[in-house]
Amino acid sequence: MKKLLAILGVITCMVGLCACGQEETKAQASGADDEMLLQYGETTVQQMDTIVSQGAIEQYAADPIIYNGLLDWQSALEDIGTFEGTNGGSVVMGDEEIVISINILGSDHDAVMDIVFAADMSAYQGISTNIKYSTGENMGRAAMNTLIGMGTVFVVLIIISLIISAFGVIPKLEAKMKKSKEQPSAQPVKAAAPAAAPVVEEELSDDTELAAVIAAAVAAYEGSGSTDGFVVRSIRKSNKSKWQNA
Repeated sequence: MKKLLAILGVITCMVGLCACGQEETKAQASGADDEMLLQYGETTVQQMDTIVSQGAIEQYAADPIIYNGLLDWQSALEDIGTFEGTNGGSVVMGDEEIVISINILGSDHDAVMDIVFAADMSAYQGISTNIKYSTGENMGRAAMNTLIGMGTVFVVLIIISLIISAFGVIPKLEAKMKKSKEQPSAQPVKAAAPAAAPVVEEELSDDTELAAVIAAAVAAYEGSGSTDGFVVRSIRKSNKSKWQNA
């Protein structure tokens, strides 16, 4: 048992020595220590503030990493207020990159600028500025984002419901318009022709005396002295006036 513990202790020491050797190798490969890297990061922040304040951002448009970092710093100044300097920071060395975080002091809000280098410090890999908001501000921003998201969802649901309800109205409107086009226009009503006056006929049996007079008149007109040659069967009233008969 003691031998086993001794072996484990030796292995642990060897691993620790290897890790320390790797950290020293990284620091030697980069040619800088934490203090130097922090100083370099603070200098970078001050230079970026100078470039933005002079309005010379477009001069760095050829380098997208530096250009985007300057735009991010310009946008962050709206919340930072007046840049009042730096206050130290931290350095994290990884296998492929080195991250320098610089604490920034502002009149309205403080911030942290993260400057990412390649492990050999040969080039920038990223520059970003993050504002430090208070707990109340973070809660307010979260609540506002929630309200905006919920409001957007409700608006979309209302629009969808209106579209669905329109599916039932549109066919009815189309049918109504089609029916109005197919319906013929109303024709003028022609006035009814007046009914012919009924012919009043009188039987001879109703007025034999009148029939005899008429028969005698006809016989005289014909030059016959007798009414035996014809018979008056009916008497019909004429609609013509005397002047028309003349």
